[in-house]
Amino acid sequence: MSYRALVAAAMMLLPIPVQAKTEALSVEQRLQRIEDEAAIKRVILQYAVRLDARDFDGYVSLFAKDGVWQNGDTVKHGRDEIKAMLVGIYGNPPPGFVNNDSYRIVSNIEVTLDGDRATAHSRQLTIMRDKNGSPRPALSGIYEDRFIREDGEWKILHRNDITVMPTPEEWRKQMAEMRAQQASD
Repeated sequence: MSYRALVAAAMMLLPIPVQAKTEALSVEQRLQRIEDEAAIKRVILQYAVRLDARDFDGYVSLFAKDGVWQNGDTVKHGRDEIKAMLVGIYGNPPPGFVNNDSYRIVSNIEVTLDGDRATAHSRQLTIMRDKNGSPRPALSGIYEDRFIREDGEWKILHRNDITVMPTPEEWRKQMAEMRAQQASD
């Protein structure tokens, strides 16, 4: 089958309502959708960057004023509770902190817009140093987000952080062991 035939066949598989809906939008509306999607993707990426940098104020600024962070039964409401959780996990970073021990990779970002609200789904992988200093995958999960446009900016209204590997129980155990090791050093 030729390339053109494959493209034509693929085009026929596209849902007609989506094609018609896109064609009904003005150029300005389509541009706004692209800008909104790009802004939401930036927020998702900045979430990882600011967490890795231990920039807790910048991190919580990505959430709406009444934003929620959730992982299983752990639910934090509002920026103050979310920041307190981070300080409880990582401690307060010293001035000039540079994180040389871990980083996050965010991928597979899908955004669905609905006016001043949106949903997004993405995946994350946390890389940490092993005992020899080599990078190793340590944690992976899924982010299920709801966004809201607040004061003209996209903010996380609700983030559901779903731990996939290791299991949530295994991750809690690893984190407890890491905190105990840090306390003994």
